[in-house]
Amino acid sequence: MALDLRLSQKQSQVMVMTPQLQLAIRLLQLGQLELVEEINQEIMVNPMLELTPPPDSAEAAARESMNDPGYDQTPDSERRTGDEFADSAGASETSVREEFDWENYLGEYSSAPSTKLNVGSHESPEETPGFESFVAAKTSLADHLSWQWRLSVESERDLALGAQVIGNLSDDGYLEATVGEMAARAGVSEAEMAAVLARVQELDPPGVAARDLAECLLLQLTRLGLGGSMAAEICRRHLTLLEKKDLTGLCRALKAAREDVAEAVCAIRALEPRPGRAYNNNDPIYITPDVYINKIGDEYVISLNEDGLPKLRVSKEYQQMLTNKQAEGETKKYLSEKLRGAKFFIRSLHQRQRTIYRVTEAIFKAQRDFLDHGVEHLRPLVLRDIATELDFHESTISRVTTNKYVYTPQGLFELKYFFDNPISRFQGEALASESVKNRIKQIIGAEDPKKPLSDQRIVEILRGSNIDIARRTVAKYREMLGLGSSSERRQMY
Repeated sequence: MALDLRLSQKQSQVMVMTPQLQLAIRLLQLGQLELVEEINQEIMVNPMLELTPPPDSAEAAARESMNDPGYDQTPDSERRTGDEFADSAGASETSVREEFDWENYLGEYSSAPSTKLNVGSHESPEETPGFESFVAAKTSLADHLSWQWRLSVESERDLALGAQVIGNLSDDGYLEATVGEMAARAGVSEAEMAAVLARVQELDPPGVAARDLAECLLLQLTRLGLGGSMAAEICRRHLTLLEKKDLTGLCRALKAAREDVAEAVCAIRALEPRPGRAYNNNDPIYITPDVYINKIGDEYVISLNEDGLPKLRVSKEYQQMLTNKQAEGETKKYLSEKLRGAKFFIRSLHQRQRTIYRVTEAIFKAQRDFLDHGVEHLRPLVLRDIATELDFHESTISRVTTNKYVYTPQGLFELKYFFDNPISRFQGEALASESVKNRIKQIIGAEDPKKPLSDQRIVEILRGSNIDIARRTVAKYREMLGLGSSSERRQMY
């Protein structure tokens, strides 16, 4: 068969990801803080976009008098009039200033130049230190130990060797390198490095620079004068029995009375297994809800969180240039392209807000019992249920609910939280797995600490409550809740 080249036409349907579609998808999956950053970045690259002036500004009042609403980010949201906002804000500010002389109170720490010639006042705002300059940074474990070490050594050699030890400590205060490794790195003998390690272990907090848990506990007991006590003996030889909470085995191994062993265990429990915990700089992570649900009367009202979200409009000046034909050639082409991009960006923001609102409304239409009664009444729900109701694709629902948080009368939750697998019941409708997890948590919380319930016993209790569940499922949910097994939860006395 001969091979030849020929032209042919074929008609087919394909989905093309246009730049506009990619932008809409990206905006949809952004959280509140990421969206603010995206808007600010778009303002920088598109001159056609500008921020809408505050409602109490002269420009906003002039625009409102001309019945020109401009391009607002949420045209359907309710607004207070500019005059009402300005009057209330101005009255509040005046009353506060009259009640208290903030200028004298702040003095030289004010972020604005003082109008009075006070001693220590700054001549310009640039010379005025901000309040951040007077907030002390949290001391780290390495800084705390280095400060003590510098006060306790007399030679530069010891200072460098101590820094070698301190630099190899974990956030919990444990030594992560061997004495041999540190000695080889510093070019000294292991005996000298071991002597330096012993001196570092005498610093505060007690137990720091230990190589394992047993050494950490022993260092703290020695500091308390209990280095030869029964508690120290348990840490040296029988820490495994202590981890298993085997009080009978400890009594047998130590050949001691149960009361004495219990007292020693109590002393060990008072120690700190992670000496560096107090110096960990783990700042809290604050979550900004994307949606608020408030109960007004017998109804729940959904409102989108737009606090701090920039309000956008198309620049009037650049639009005027295109209208009056002041721009020609490449300039006109550039401005026309940016104008289309600005309008599409604003429409995409509107569409994002409307989509989030509709998805949230559909979710809590199905989860109304959760809003009324709590987690116990959470219904099983999957992405397909909401996608079918709203005629969306499942991927759209997934993007909307990812990294989005909603504040409800029952607390703050991620939107993904309300999509849950069903747990069957012997009679009646299925339950959401989160409801079952909450039930397991309540059962374990109400148990006798000296006789904790086994997973099989929890299964029997749940089956008595008309919940059909396997023992391995209970074990999985218990681990997800961060709860130990019955032997780990058992109190020794």
